[in-house]
Formats: sequence, C-alpha cells, structure tokens
Amino acid sequence: MDFLLSEEQKAMQEMAKNFAEKKIAPTMEEDEKHHHFRREIVKEMANLGFFSCLAPEKYGGTETGYLTATVMTEEIARVSPSYGLPFNLQMNSIQPVLLNFGTEEQRERWIPKLINADLLGCFAITEPNSGSDVASMKSVAEEKEDCFILNGTKMWISGVPVAEIGIVYAYTDRSLKHRGISAFIVDMKAPGVTQKAIETKLGLFCAPTGEIVFDNVKLPKDSLVGQKGDGFKICMFMLDSTRLSCAARAVGVARACKEHSIRYANEREQFGQPIAHFQMIQEQIAEMYVEEEAARLLVYRAAWNRDRGQRNTLEISCAKYFAAEVAVRAANTAVKIFGSYGFSSEYPVERFYRDAKSYQIVEGTSNIQKMIIARNVLGLK
Repeated sequence: MDFLLSEEQKAMQEMAKNFAEKKIAPTMEEDEKHHHFRREIVKEMANLGFFSCLAPEKYGGTETGYLTATVMTEEIARVSPSYGLPFNLQMNSIQPVLLNFGTEEQRERWIPKLINADLLGCFAITEPNSGSDVASMKSVAEEKEDCFILNGTKMWISGVPVAEIGIVYAYTDRSLKHRGISAFIVDMKAPGVTQKAIETKLGLFCAPTGEIVFDNVKLPKDSLVGQKGDGFKICMFMLDSTRLSCAARAVGVARACKEHSIRYANEREQFGQPIAHFQMIQEQIAEMYVEEEAARLLVYRAAWNRDRGQRNTLEISCAKYFAAEVAVRAANTAVKIFGSYGFSSEYPVERFYRDAKSYQIVEGTSNIQKMIIARNVLGLK
C-alpha cells in the first residue's frame, strides 16, 4: 500500500497552495465582508488546469484523476472554503455525468467550456420542499414532439445566480416514482430561467447560492442526458463524485483550524507562559491533529479507489460523513482556543466555524451519510 503522492500530484498540490495564499488570501477579508464572488479567480484556477483532472485530453482534460483533484481542493479550501466549491461546480458534477452518460456531442460541447471556466456550472437537485428525499421533487419536464417543457423551482443551488450551464433533475413520468426522474443539461440564461441569490446564509459568503425558477423553459430534445428515467441513477452517481470533493474541502477546513490554533497557542501567553504549555490545550491540539489525519486518509482512499474505476459509494459516504464532523469539531475547538478572539472576525477561525457547518448539510446530510453507511454494512437494500 503506497501512501505517497506522485511527483505530478505534489506539484499540483504546491501550485494550488501557492495560488490560494497569493491570489485568494490577500483580499479574502474584504471579499467576505462584502459577500463578493470574484469570477476572475475561478478563471485563473481554470488556466492552471485545476478543473481538468477528470476529463480525457480530447476534451481539454489531463485525466490526472480524483486524487489529484482532491489534494488541490484541500489546499484551496484551507484558505477559502468558498473557492473550494468551484471544483464541484466546474469538474466533479457535470463532467463525470457527461463522460459516463452523455452523448459525444454533449461532451464536446460542454466539457471544454467547464474545464476552461468559459461557462460557470451548477447542478440542481434540491427544491423548497425536497432535500434529502430526492424523489419528492416537484419539477416536471413535459415531453412534446420536438422538445421538453421544464417547470419547477430549485433551491439552495450552489453557483446561482452566476451559473451559465447546469445539470437539472426533473420528472418526465411521475407515475414511475424515482424511475421517472430524468436529467437535462440546461442553459441557465435561456428564456424562462430566473436565478435569484440567497443572501441570508450563515457562511460561504464568497460562494454564490440561490434559487432557480423554470417557467415553461423549452429544452431541445438533445438536452436529455442518458435516457428518460435515468435521472435518479445519474444523480446518485454524480453525488458520489461531489461528496468526495466536499470531503476534501472539509479536510482543508480542519487543517486550517489546526494550523491557526497551533500558531495562536504558541504566541498567546497566560499565567506567564504560552498557552501551548497547558495540557488541556495540548489535548485539544492532539485531537485535532489525529482526526484531521484520519479524515484525510479516508478521503484519499476513496479518491484512490475512484481512480481505479470502483463505484465506492460506501467509502465516499464514510469519508464525507467523518470529514464533515471533523471539520465542525476542529472549528469549534479553534474558537475555544482563541477565546474571545475566536468570536471576532479579527481572526479567520470564526469564518471557518460558520463555513464548516455547510459540510454537514450539502451533498447529503451527515444523517443521510450514516444511513447509507448503515444500510451497506447491514446488507439492507
């Protein structure tokens, strides 16, 4: 069992780390204050090949794999969880869907534009009254002679209102229940599509999130991805990929909390000595370190096996669940170590505390991950 990254992976990891520290960090405080998303950052990430890992060369990709994507995602999220999200939107969602279920025409048309960030992507599953229960969605794509007519509302969609292309899930035959859901590649600037930002979030201030309303949107027949009724299967396949990216971001947050806490504990003095000398602080740092390492190993293993073509839903749910919980615990501990300063935006740990909570919710809640894990382990179907 080889735990070492390749030289290419190390180089990409270092590139991502330098990019985050030099391009994202300098304006992070102001960007957070004004909830400012900088498209040029995503474009620069694309120019460096950050979104090329999963696609073959003929579509503009490098096919360096999920593990390479994972190590880069962690480095970006360590500085900004918000800018870790484009790895999902540009790469881990639409690209695998089109590579595995799309037509050659769909791949050639859309994948290069996602890799290069010429178009900003999104994927739309969640609705105002449909979250974990995907099959309860209300969106409908009614088939006509020459098109589908899409109606419905999607909520809490990452990348909205700046998204330009997206995978949208809707019923084409409600009588078939989840087997009647289909997937479509949708132009988010098409007539009848309205995007609206959600401004009331707890965290991820530099990552746009919003609502999409589809009002009699005319979709060409070639917008359908796969066959009618493949949507639920495609959605579950896609979530394996996006959950892996989410887990990598959570590891990045846990690492950031640990690093800031170590620095602060060595600098902050109380009772005549740095607080790093106090055993309770040492215990907290030790727990943060061990949990971060364990989470990373789960994430790396899941990515490594994914690169070998395995459909490893159980491994990915383990990684996503544990990494999310570790990120939240690390952020909570960091705030306690910082004391009153942890309650202030003067230091970044309060931002990580807010951002970390998202990982217990997005791409399937922690409870959903535990349900997936338990049903697999117990042999229940």
